[in-house]
Amino acid sequence: MANALYGKIQTFYDEASGLWEQIWGEHMHHGYYGPDGRHRKNRRQAQIDLIDECLAWAGVTEATEILDCGCGIGGSALELASRFGARVTGITLSPVQAERATERARAANLAGDIPPWARFQVADALNTPFADQSFDLVWSMESGEHMPDKVAFLQECYRVLKPGGRLLMATWCHRPTDSLAGPLTWLEQQQLEWIYRVYGLPYVIALPDYEAIAHNCGFTNLRAADWSLAVAPFWDEVIASAFSPEALVGLVKAGPGTLQGALALAPMRQGLQSGLIRYGLLTAVR
Repeated sequence: MANALYGKIQTFYDEASGLWEQIWGEHMHHGYYGPDGRHRKNRRQAQIDLIDECLAWAGVTEATEILDCGCGIGGSALELASRFGARVTGITLSPVQAERATERARAANLAGDIPPWARFQVADALNTPFADQSFDLVWSMESGEHMPDKVAFLQECYRVLKPGGRLLMATWCHRPTDSLAGPLTWLEQQQLEWIYRVYGLPYVIALPDYEAIAHNCGFTNLRAADWSLAVAPFWDEVIASAFSPEALVGLVKAGPGTLQGALALAPMRQGLQSGLIRYGLLTAVR
């Protein structure tokens, strides 16, 4: 089952990453539009601002050895390497992404042997090839939703972190089910299932569930935050860009998986607006 899921994720990003870079640039994640989501700005600047805001929120001011889980085409990794003068290792399931990220590292003079550098490889985030206690920061920008075993993922993050090292992740979640709204309704479950099929997601969980898992893994100093409002305008921007002539031609050429992903833009926006889909942040220390 995991192999089939990984194959679907790889195919999706192999096909879609080139078009995303062409239309949106190197950052394959949400943008930050202020705490209430009302600060309108250039869409690419909003994506850079999300990195800034996440680091500030978690109190990350330095790092030497960084693991970027779900690195895409290297947007965050190159930013972190330059900012901290760090050695950054990015992992992805997509060979196309790893190759493109490596090309971009060379172009940015970040592919050498002297820090700062960024290197990329194909690897499974649930079973990485790295030694225990290798990194002082594990960065996961919108990759947790792809993990078929959330417990194993956080256990692996804990394993590769040095004592005192920090996990910082941003991930898609669904609404908490321990509130007055109660368990997910049948309609909510159907909406999520459709999004899962399109984007190659096994399932998502609520942010409090991530906190509980992290605590059970041994993490300390846990903090969590719901930034759904702050990133909500992102989907309006993506939908608007998808109807440009350049994007429409690219969607046709990219393949059926990318086209299906475009068709899921409206349900994703609706899910955020209704509160079903949440954008969660979690940081913790080993």
